[in-house]
Amino acid sequence: MAGLEDAPDRALMARHVDGDPDAFGELFRRHRDRLWAVAVRTTGDRELAADCVQDGFVNAFRRAESYRGDAAVSTWLHRIVVNACLDRLRRERDVLRRAGDVADLDVIDAHDRHGEAETGLDVRAALARLPEHQRLALVLVDMHGMPVADAAEVLGVAVGTVKSRCARGREALAALLGPSRVDDGPREPRGQS
Repeated sequence: MAGLEDAPDRALMARHVDGDPDAFGELFRRHRDRLWAVAVRTTGDRELAADCVQDGFVNAFRRAESYRGDAAVSTWLHRIVVNACLDRLRRERDVLRRAGDVADLDVIDAHDRHGEAETGLDVRAALARLPEHQRLALVLVDMHGMPVADAAEVLGVAVGTVKSRCARGREALAALLGPSRVDDGPREPRGQS
């Protein structure tokens, strides 16, 4: 495996297409954790995410010769994994239940033992209530720090579309998490002022 660790992603892809049996394994090693995190946030389910990452990498392995080099290899892999997630979710016809089961989303820092767990749960629940297209854009751009242009490439939409989905998603999250939702203190019964 000499030189694979230092080879750029594009060179590894070319080596894989040329028959190098170890090149794709190095690409997998480099990108699996981040792609799994994207899949978990996309599906809301760790097991389903693992299946989607596996599907995505199998597809990428088989279709490597279709990589044109227009985008970074990581962007190409993101697109394949996100598409695998969406395909799985569509096949199950259970998007609402899956999106509602967000207990495994890593919204708060797992190492911060003094973090506000309740706020994290509120964010998870609010994120799950967003339309899928807004949630995907926010996960890629805001949670994974992906540049908008790369997120547009992954999602197969225009840059402006990603920007508007993020803006609308942020507005929806703000409305869901606004002060009126946070303040759950005692309230006067209706009709008794």
